[in-house]
Amino acid sequence: MSSDPFASLVPEARAFLTKLESNNSRDWFQDNKAQYDTLLKNPALALLDVISADLGRMTAQPVTTKLFRPHRDVRFSKDKTPYHTHLHMLWTTPAGASGQGWYFGISPSYISIGAGVMGFDKTALLNWRAAVDQDATFATLVSDLTHKGARLSEPELKRVPAPYAKDHPRGDLLRHKGLSVWFDKSPQDIKKGGLTETIMTAFSDLLPVQSALRPLL
Repeated sequence: MSSDPFASLVPEARAFLTKLESNNSRDWFQDNKAQYDTLLKNPALALLDVISADLGRMTAQPVTTKLFRPHRDVRFSKDKTPYHTHLHMLWTTPAGASGQGWYFGISPSYISIGAGVMGFDKTALLNWRAAVDQDATFATLVSDLTHKGARLSEPELKRVPAPYAKDHPRGDLLRHKGLSVWFDKSPQDIKKGGLTETIMTAFSDLLPVQSALRPLL
C-alpha cells in the first residue's frame, strides 16, 4: 500500500477529465457527479488543507485556499461547453491588494505547480518595473529556477514599455504585467516523490521569487 494518501488523485482526476473532454455536457456531468465528488473534489479539498498547513509553516503567513469550480462562465465565450476539463487549486498568502498565489493544476495534458502574481495592480506594476530596471535580482532568480526546469509565464506585452529602452538588458521581464513561474510534472514524477512532497518541494524552490515579489505588492 502506498504511503501517499493522495496517490490516486492525479491518475483518477486525469481519467475522469479525459472522459469529460469527450462528454462535456450537463447531462453527462450530472450522471457522473458522485464520481467527480469522490475522486476529484473531496481529495482535492483534503489536499488543500494539508498543503495549507505546510505552506503556512514555510511562509509564516496565513493561507487561504480555493478549489476552482468545474463550471465554465460561457456568457461571453464562443465555446459553450459547460465544464472545465481541468482541476485547479489555489493557496493565497497575503500581500498587497490581491495576495500571492500558489497553484496546482491537473488536466489530461498537464500537471503543473506554480507560484506568483497573475496580474499586478497599478502600484505593484510600477514597483515591478522599477525593481527590474534597477538591478538583476529577478533575472537571477528566474534564471536559477529555469535551470531547475521551471518555465516563466508568457509576457503580456509585445514590446518593452516606455520609458525603458527597447534593448533593455531585462526587457523580457519588463514586458510582464504579472509574474508566475511553473514546474511541469509527469505522472512518474508524482508517483516517485508523492504528491504532497512534490508540491511542497516546488513551492520551496519558488519561495525566493515570492519573497522578492512581496515588498513590491
